[in-house]
Amino acid sequence: MEPNMNRIVIEPLSQFDLSTHSRTSSVRSLAVSTLSRRSQQQQQEAVVFVGTHSGTLFSLSTDVNDNTNAQNGGASSPSFLRKLSFRRSVSVSDSPVESILVLGELGKILLLSDGSLFLVDSELENRATRLGFSPKGVSLVTRRRLRDGECEGSVLSEQQSFLQKLGGGVIANGLKIKETELQGECGCVFALVVGKKLMLVELVLGNRGGKSDKDVNGSLVVLKEIQCVDGVVSAMVWLNDSIIVGTVKGYSLISCVTGQSSVIFSLPDVSRPPRLKLLEKEWRVLLLVDNVGIIVDANGQPVGGSLVFRHGLDSVGEISSYVVVVSDGKIELYHKKYGSCVQVLPFGGEGIGPCIVASEEDRGGKLVAVATATKVVCYQKLSSVEQIKDLLRKKNYKGAISLVEELESEGEMSKDLLSFVHAQVGFLLLFDLHFEEAVDHFLLSETMQPSEVFPFIMRDPNRWSLLVPRNRYWGLHPPPAPLEDVVDDGLMTIQRASFLRKAGVETIVHNDLFLNPPNRADLLDSAIKNISRYLEACREKNLSQSVREGVDTLLMYLYRALNRFEDMERLASSTNWCVVGELEQMLEESGHLRTLAFLCASKGMSSKAVSIWRILARNYSSGLWKDPALEYSIQGSGENFISGKAIAAAEASKILEESSDQDLILQHLGWIADISQVLAVKVLTSEKREIQLSPDEVVNAIDPQKVEILQRYLQWLIEDQDCNDTQLHTLYALSLAKSAIEAFKYENIFENLDSGNIETKGLATLRNSIFQTPVRERLQIFLQSSDLYDPEEVLDLIEGSELWLEKAILYRRLGQETLVLQILALKLEDSEAAEEYCAEIGRADAYMQLLEMYLDPQDGKDPMFTAAVRLLHNHGESLDPLQVLEKLSPDMPLQLASETLLRMFRARVHHHRQGQIVHNLSRAVDIDARLSRLEERSRHVQINDESLCDSCNARLGTKLFAMYPDDTVVCYKCYRRQGESVSVSGRNFKEDILIKPGWLVSR
Repeated sequence: MEPNMNRIVIEPLSQFDLSTHSRTSSVRSLAVSTLSRRSQQQQQEAVVFVGTHSGTLFSLSTDVNDNTNAQNGGASSPSFLRKLSFRRSVSVSDSPVESILVLGELGKILLLSDGSLFLVDSELENRATRLGFSPKGVSLVTRRRLRDGECEGSVLSEQQSFLQKLGGGVIANGLKIKETELQGECGCVFALVVGKKLMLVELVLGNRGGKSDKDVNGSLVVLKEIQCVDGVVSAMVWLNDSIIVGTVKGYSLISCVTGQSSVIFSLPDVSRPPRLKLLEKEWRVLLLVDNVGIIVDANGQPVGGSLVFRHGLDSVGEISSYVVVVSDGKIELYHKKYGSCVQVLPFGGEGIGPCIVASEEDRGGKLVAVATATKVVCYQKLSSVEQIKDLLRKKNYKGAISLVEELESEGEMSKDLLSFVHAQVGFLLLFDLHFEEAVDHFLLSETMQPSEVFPFIMRDPNRWSLLVPRNRYWGLHPPPAPLEDVVDDGLMTIQRASFLRKAGVETIVHNDLFLNPPNRADLLDSAIKNISRYLEACREKNLSQSVREGVDTLLMYLYRALNRFEDMERLASSTNWCVVGELEQMLEESGHLRTLAFLCASKGMSSKAVSIWRILARNYSSGLWKDPALEYSIQGSGENFISGKAIAAAEASKILEESSDQDLILQHLGWIADISQVLAVKVLTSEKREIQLSPDEVVNAIDPQKVEILQRYLQWLIEDQDCNDTQLHTLYALSLAKSAIEAFKYENIFENLDSGNIETKGLATLRNSIFQTPVRERLQIFLQSSDLYDPEEVLDLIEGSELWLEKAILYRRLGQETLVLQILALKLEDSEAAEEYCAEIGRADAYMQLLEMYLDPQDGKDPMFTAAVRLLHNHGESLDPLQVLEKLSPDMPLQLASETLLRMFRARVHHHRQGQIVHNLSRAVDIDARLSRLEERSRHVQINDESLCDSCNARLGTKLFAMYPDDTVVCYKCYRRQGESVSVSGRNFKEDILIKPGWLVSR
């Protein structure tokens, strides 16, 4: 993986030149700690402790809150750094100070020099004292670390718990020490390498004799001795209850409780000396093998990936999420998780010899110090915000976002700051002409307001200027400007950078912009498209009303700039927050009247919307205006204009169908009816409106030429709205009658013309109707169904026409029976209808009157003998034969007359018999009633020898007989003659026997 060295994580803060204090000594060890200033109300102070080869310990101080360089936007050159403040120095021994351990909670510093351990106070106010009972020949010392960073030995209960793990025994110079001797004392636990032994000791501070803390001496108490691993131990880390040691052979894990050791990793025969570093933040240990770092947990198990350093290293430290290594006068930072090198800083020339790095042991430490033989440089970690700013200044947007995501995953950055950075990156990309990526970041920002992009669309001042937050976003990008200006300024920047590059000056403009210079029109199109994409997404957010108005209104401007008329109409016709006053002039001047009409309709401005549709319909008709939505339809056919007119009328009718403004509806009804009578009817008969229209005013407003609209409206009132107004019923009947007369005339004309004549067919085609039912049929149905119209008025209208059936219906309403029969029988020659009408009258003279009309039709017509015979055949029984004979015409053929009379007489006989049948049926009904009464009492009937058969009057005697439920008694012979069988006295005859319930047969 190619190292990414574009970050600035740390920057030089201050430096110290040892040669100004000691020309004969050089740096041997280094430590950094943050201590409390006792004299200044416990304020924190960063202190760098430097141990020299001559045995002296120096303390240097720096201000951890100094952020001047960070504020100036970059790292300062070491040659211009201020000096670290020299505090004090103390002589330890005549040998080099090999190790420095700062015991911050005790205010002490533990030093390893000349094979012995020394203790000095952190202020270096007293001389260093050798620890009592300290073993000789100590080559390495490390402190036991706990996960929370506290010293276990500082709490008595924890110390006793640890002692119990070690077996409960305490050895000090071979002697047992009672636990009571430890009470009131405070100590820390360390591991010492003495020869081939590993000693676990506790530092005990005694506070006896009223001495101050600075004068308190300490002593070491040996807790346990463990046989060390083979080889010279040169690196050691102690965490929890395990110690990891490193020798030239490899790394091993030693248990403090059991003393057993296990190999973690073996080193090659030829390799650099082992080095260990406790990673406080992750609570893991870094094992170094040449230029490879392997991270293991407290049990020595490898976790995560390995770190591959660019070169061999002299020393290793830690700050935040990074490992710090130094070598050959350079300091390098590697990300622990990703393994990439993020920063390289020189702090000394090449060939300066071994270097040392030290960092604060606190996981939240911000300082790291490096040292050569004579110089110490202190570096301060930049805040996360300053790191992000630095990456953004370098236009390393991916690096900035990557850093932000890292910080968020590590819990070091809030979501609000993450959203802020996304917005900042979006604006920078916007001014760098990367509009798609910019909007992608805008959409990832949860805190960015849509109003922040308003200035890019409409120049200030405007209706929404006060809604725009005045947020400079760290001042890394210019103030917002219209997109045209942004594009022009961006192109100018690219052009200027091109000249600078030719002159050999490096610029931060991307190479792609030089290789493929963008086109202004394409850039502007991309900018508008992507800003509109952002506003579209913002419409789904919960915004204030004023911001919603700005989003929708400006989105309409962007659609107009792109000529996306479909999106304009979709937005205008849907629920929106557009401000019509801001868009009206623009839409009118650009010719997007359809959009304006949709917009007015969505805002309840029905009058204006319908007026616009009327204008469009007129322009469509005249060909002055074309519908953009229909530009791709068939050209040259004229269908565009017709379709456009229909669309305009349909959209206007949708508005009017929901409107209760009667004046508005009647004002625009005419032009809609001219385009489509169906739409006009839908407007008038709509039930969507809250208040229905006045029928009288609607009738008066309908164009007399639009007869079918009037008829359909009246039909809707009468049939659907249950209107009982006699005037409207009469008006409907008269209108239908007029149309029926005209239709009858047209039909006669067409019948007389040549059926193949093209003009005739064309005229027929033009007679398209909004009704599927012929007008005469509708007229006849209405005349028969309604009782509220004036039949005389209608009759006066059709009196001179050939609408005979309609006349018959009207005469029937008026009770003119004779006229009705004349029309049915003579004009229409509908014998069946005439006979039905006679039956409806219910008098015999009606049939006779009808017969007279058939036999003497008048007006020179021949007698209708066939109809007369039909009448006599069907209803002859209702006629008097003598009157019939008198009325018969002498011209009637004898055979037809005789046959007719014979049928009439037969019919009369048949009628007589029918009367008998009816009489018998009535008797049967009475018998059923008697039967029901007889069933309520005993049905046993005693028959004696004198009883006779009710059918043949034969004496029954001992003969078999049968009795019906009505008490009729018959002999078996008569019973059998009736085709039934019976069970008599429990005996069955040979024939099929049917035993019927309710019968009782006895002797």
